[in-house]
Amino acid sequence: MKVSATINIMNKKDEIIIFTDGASRGNPGPGGYGTIVVYPPLDEVVELGGGKPKTTNNEMELSAIVSAFAYIASNSSSVKVFTDSKYAINGITKWVENWKKNDWMTQDKKPVSHKELWETLSNLIADRTGVVEWIHLPGHSGVIGNEQADKIATQFADGKDYELYRGNLAGYGIDILNIDIDQIKLKQKKDREKRATGKAYSYLSVVDGELEKHETWAECEARVKGKKAQFKKSLSPEHEAEILHEWGFE
Repeated sequence: MKVSATINIMNKKDEIIIFTDGASRGNPGPGGYGTIVVYPPLDEVVELGGGKPKTTNNEMELSAIVSAFAYIASNSSSVKVFTDSKYAINGITKWVENWKKNDWMTQDKKPVSHKELWETLSNLIADRTGVVEWIHLPGHSGVIGNEQADKIATQFADGKDYELYRGNLAGYGIDILNIDIDQIKLKQKKDREKRATGKAYSYLSVVDGELEKHETWAECEARVKGKKAQFKKSLSPEHEAEILHEWGFE
């Protein structure tokens, strides 16, 4: 069963639609990124992608977004960006200005990871006149654009040949502007999360974009208390991996 997400993807005729995703086989490990840029006024779809032999999921998530904004740099239209990376969204909407003020140091006095990508992305967005809207999609929830971006990213991560598409919407063969969410996939994902009531395998925290793993809740609590942070308990290695993927760290 699929139902439509509560987002009007085409509320402006001249709007650019972007789907992005990143993947890595290990963290670090071989990785890839995938981007789909859709510009309906020109009836155009462009796929972008690439890979790197040693990288992280976060680097690939950011590389996907940077590649999109570099591609559309000469187009001043408003933009909707669909991504499953909360790390990327939080970074560009909440954290980046403080990083700049603090000479690219986090609240924990550590150098910001992927500084060059953040600088490039921040500058590309600052140069735009159109509005940029960031929309988080649940990963692996059946949204066509997200699934296709993931396919591109994983092909490059696995070192496989992939022919990137550039052409018109009709010839694409994918209903890319359909953002219906597969409710069955989403329910399965939520059911796994609801099982997180047993003995902890680990505690995870993200403060100012930096991930740490803790053996005890006391350690996790000490890090996140009084700060804007994400934190969660995992029950198993598999559950930990799911959380990290959702947060954009695997």
